[in-house]
Amino acid sequence: MKMNVIVVYNKKEDKILMCLRKKEPYKGLYNLVGGKVEKDETGLESAYRELEEESGITKEDIILTHLMTFNYQMSNIELQVYTGKLNKEVKIVEEVNKLYWINANDNFFDMTKYAGEGNIGHIIEQVKLYKDRLLKEN
Repeated sequence: MKMNVIVVYNKKEDKILMCLRKKEPYKGLYNLVGGKVEKDETGLESAYRELEEESGITKEDIILTHLMTFNYQMSNIELQVYTGKLNKEVKIVEEVNKLYWINANDNFFDMTKYAGEGNIGHIIEQVKLYKDRLLKEN
C-alpha cells in the first residue's frame, strides 16, 4: 500500500501544519497531513489531492517537492514524504482531524506528542538540511 505525508510550512517558515489524530494508529498524537495514494494517480498528484481534502490548501497555494520515501517491509507500506511552503496566508478547512500550526522549532522527536516513532523528527531535520531547495514559492 502506498501512502503519503506532507510537511507544510507557513509563509514565514516558523510553523508546520499538523493534525491531531482521532483514531488509531497514533490516536491523540500530532501527525503530518496525508493519506493513501489511489491506484490511478502519481505520488505527487496524490499529495496535492490529500492536502486539499484535509486542509483546503491547493496547488495554487504551495509547491510540493518529493523529499524521501520510507519502505516498511513488514507492513508492506511505502510512505512518500512531500514538503513545501505556503506562498500566501490561507484559510485552513478541516476534514476529519483537527488541524494545528505547530512551532517549527518544537521537538518533533517527542514520541509522547508526535506520531511515527521519531520519524517526524527525522523528516523535519531532513527538510532543514535542504530547505533552500525544498521551500520554494510559486
